[in-house]
Amino acid sequence: MLNALSVDVEDWFQVGAFERTIRREDWAGLAHRVEGNTDAVLALFEEAGVKATFFTLGWVAERYPALMRRIVDAGHEVASHGYDHKRVFTFDGAQFRADLRRSRAILEDATGQAVTGYRAPSFSIDRRNPWAHEVLAEEGYAYSSSVAPVRHDHYGWPESPRFAWRPVEGSPLVELPVTTARFAGRTLAAGGGGFFRLLPYGFSRWAIRQVNQRDGRPAIIYFHPWEIDAEQPRVQGAPLRSRVRHYSNLSVMAAKLRRLTRDFSWTRVDALAAQEAERAA
Repeated sequence: MLNALSVDVEDWFQVGAFERTIRREDWAGLAHRVEGNTDAVLALFEEAGVKATFFTLGWVAERYPALMRRIVDAGHEVASHGYDHKRVFTFDGAQFRADLRRSRAILEDATGQAVTGYRAPSFSIDRRNPWAHEVLAEEGYAYSSSVAPVRHDHYGWPESPRFAWRPVEGSPLVELPVTTARFAGRTLAAGGGGFFRLLPYGFSRWAIRQVNQRDGRPAIIYFHPWEIDAEQPRVQGAPLRSRVRHYSNLSVMAAKLRRLTRDFSWTRVDALAAQEAERAA
């Protein structure tokens, strides 16, 4: 079964864990490592022979348009991650629409290709802002991968479906939630990111196999370029929980990703979205 592999392209200082520690107006003066880290991800994918989707911040694409071209020239998809990682529930409808249009214009100008997919920063479409799907549909997006159907201290919409669904009646827009697994009556986050990096590899392998074999559905996995960068700067003054989550196991992430690409088959999210849209119709 083909699963979807995705990369949320943002730099080490743009993550939700540090949003109250590092000011956006200071980003430009910090050490930018996103280009080199993303190139390392591209090399890893080339070695493994897999194609993926890169959900990219407009802020990053604005500064590194050549990187965007390298991504699409290698056969990967570039999709939107918003402009500067503001969570969707901090917007009203008009602000969200403006953010979508700004980031999409930057991405399409850099890549020369249409942007049809979107992932909300920190999976920030949830029960507070279901109207966001309506805006995405009106803006012509084919798919969103913005919902985490779990309980989590930073995000989550536990009542939402675990697999592909149509959030807007009469619209072809399909929502592709990140992967979860079931154990002892509970829904467990298993879609990648910190869970993949911090937990033993065997957990992710078990979860993907459960989804593929028991549920008969593809998995949707994500990670960030900064997660393979053990030499990135350390943020002073951030909460202990944030520092533990962010910096643990950075040195083993690349090796775990290589195992992941060997153990399962992968494709871009847009390819999976087309397949799942037919199923959800």
